[in-house]
Amino acid sequence: MLERTNNRQLGLLLKTEKELYSCFKFSDMLSQQIIELIAGKLSLNPAQIQNTVKLLEDGATVPFISRYRKELTGSLDEVQIGNIRDERNKFEELLKRKETILNTIEEQGKLTEDLRSRIENCFDPVELEDIYLPYKPKRKTKASVARDKGLEPLAKIIMKQQERDLESRVHAFLNDEVEDVEEAISGARDIIAEWVNENEKARNIVRRSFDYGAKITSKLVKGKEEEGEKYRDYFDWDEPLKRCPSHRLLAMRRGEKEGFLRISVSPDGEDTIERLNRLFVQSSNECGQQVELAVKDSYKRLLSSSIETEFANSSKLKADEEAIQVFAENLRQLLLAAPLGQKRVLAIDPGYRTGCKVVCLDEQGNLLHNETIYPHKPQEQFKQSAKKIVSLVGAYQIEAIAIGNGTASRETEFFIKKLRYDRDVKVFVVSEDGASVYSASKVARDEFPQYDVTVRGAVSIGRRLMDPLAELVKIDPKSIGVGQYQHDVDQKLLKESLDVVVESSVNMVGVNVNTSSQHLLTYISGLGPQLAQNLVDYRKENGAFSSRKEIMKVPRMGEKAYEQAAGFLRIPDAKNPLDNSAVHPESYHIVEKMAADLGCTISELIDSEELQSKIQLNKYLDDNIGLPTLRDIASELAKPGRDPRKIIKVFEFALGIYNMEDLKIGMELPGIVSNITKFGAFVDVGIKQDGLVHISQLADRYISDPNEIVKLHQHVKVKVIDVDIPRKRIQLSLKDVPQD
Repeated sequence: MLERTNNRQLGLLLKTEKELYSCFKFSDMLSQQIIELIAGKLSLNPAQIQNTVKLLEDGATVPFISRYRKELTGSLDEVQIGNIRDERNKFEELLKRKETILNTIEEQGKLTEDLRSRIENCFDPVELEDIYLPYKPKRKTKASVARDKGLEPLAKIIMKQQERDLESRVHAFLNDEVEDVEEAISGARDIIAEWVNENEKARNIVRRSFDYGAKITSKLVKGKEEEGEKYRDYFDWDEPLKRCPSHRLLAMRRGEKEGFLRISVSPDGEDTIERLNRLFVQSSNECGQQVELAVKDSYKRLLSSSIETEFANSSKLKADEEAIQVFAENLRQLLLAAPLGQKRVLAIDPGYRTGCKVVCLDEQGNLLHNETIYPHKPQEQFKQSAKKIVSLVGAYQIEAIAIGNGTASRETEFFIKKLRYDRDVKVFVVSEDGASVYSASKVARDEFPQYDVTVRGAVSIGRRLMDPLAELVKIDPKSIGVGQYQHDVDQKLLKESLDVVVESSVNMVGVNVNTSSQHLLTYISGLGPQLAQNLVDYRKENGAFSSRKEIMKVPRMGEKAYEQAAGFLRIPDAKNPLDNSAVHPESYHIVEKMAADLGCTISELIDSEELQSKIQLNKYLDDNIGLPTLRDIASELAKPGRDPRKIIKVFEFALGIYNMEDLKIGMELPGIVSNITKFGAFVDVGIKQDGLVHISQLADRYISDPNEIVKLHQHVKVKVIDVDIPRKRIQLSLKDVPQD
């Protein structure tokens, strides 16, 4: 029975050729060949590509497809679906580029059928540009000047390398613009040099030289020694481009951009010229010698710089993608950090001279009270501050205290923990990276128009403890203190990648439709800013939603938007318990049938593991619902609306460690992983400067990615192995340090 079922599900996936390749919308030029190219590149089945693209073009989001359309995609995850979307977009751009190229060459009257066929059947962007290069409109060049002087026929004679008396042939090309033999031959060489540059085989020879042997070299710009001190490591540096890690390449490129370094990328030039000579030089006569000179000129003046730019761009793009990947993974871990949950929180933004801003929040994060205390120097109002905190904890039934980790954080933590309260109060130190950005933003002004930035910042610290995801989505990811070289990478690529992470994280957790902010709802599949605002406005006017069906009453909430969003919107205490689960409304009838078959209600089914164990999934298969969806439903019934995030733990820094001078080599200290890069992990040990655990110090074995060992906000124990106070650098190690 199960085998027949699997075959039926596979039949849904593998449709007929006609169905499979008929519904691409993004271009009539797309063919089975392109679908198979994408499938081959991503190691997927063509049917998976086809069905996924169809869903995307019909308006489905990546989270929705990944979660609720597994039968059509073959259970592809979000990363795979995102890759399909990206490849599809690349082909769209390639097709547009082909159209531009064909039109340009046709306008020149040079578009032959063979050339058209080559362009139409080319799917490599680099090869396409090589094909187009001879026809690409150019600015005035040495070759174009020589052509205008009538020297192209002479260049053809020389290129054939058969002329025995070159000088006598050259005299025929002398005129008012070409005064002597030397000028004529020089002009002809310029034309040949351009031919060499535009030759596809020649360009590929140079590419191979760059690919196998290119070195990246960094030199100090003369006279910039003092200003560029932070780039001292790269004043005289070279290494194979292939081996240059992303963080080092981005550091060098930043130094170049700031005017302190001069960067070049090049292979062994003499060897490359020799390979080019073997392609073009066919004779040892005078014509052959001129071709050899033209080849050398072409390489040094045209080819090498062109291919260097190509490799500089591709290596930068690769480094950008690696850095963005690191940033994206850090952001995902940060957004999915353990929440405290709906508790009453007192939050403190610490400070010395300006005092500590204190706010009290209710279970939903609403501001109940705010004021400022001065427990530290210069005021040192210790007793008044202590009395006030104890009073606020009692008056507002505070369950937890959140302290920002900036200036005066450790002193404030020490002060707060010394106090005695009338209840059990847990104390947490919370990262305040980006809190100032949020507090000055339009989002914060809209939320708290009557309060200044200090109050808004303290509220953000408290809310981060309660629900990091809900609060951090309000802040530009570049401002929240994770990643590497985020300001140096392609900003468009960075934004696209980080938006995907935020959307994925929000939909993975799901949101309470009755308490979530407009900003958080914006990231829910199918909503966007306007629908999110409409939902919030409807909630304000009509009260809390009592069912998912009621969401359809929100202005402009069409069937498609509802389909995309409903499964990610939760309604606690709804009459139908499935409204607080990840079971999509389109599948409610399946759960209803399961309950009916077992002679129980849906609530009873959710509450009973014994009843759930009796469900026979195969009974509920049909042409639209397969085992992947049924397994998801069964899993959700076991833990409806379960938050996938971990449970938060209290952390304590070592006593007596407040600045770098307190650190001693060999000390073992508790710390929190604050950032992860390709070259290691940064750990907060309770002082202003985070320490670095280099990748080589993370484990006793070789690792290629620090994420193999540590995660963001992980509690670790580290050993101090070096302290460089002048350069503000702390070197730490996890080796041989027992972890709890």
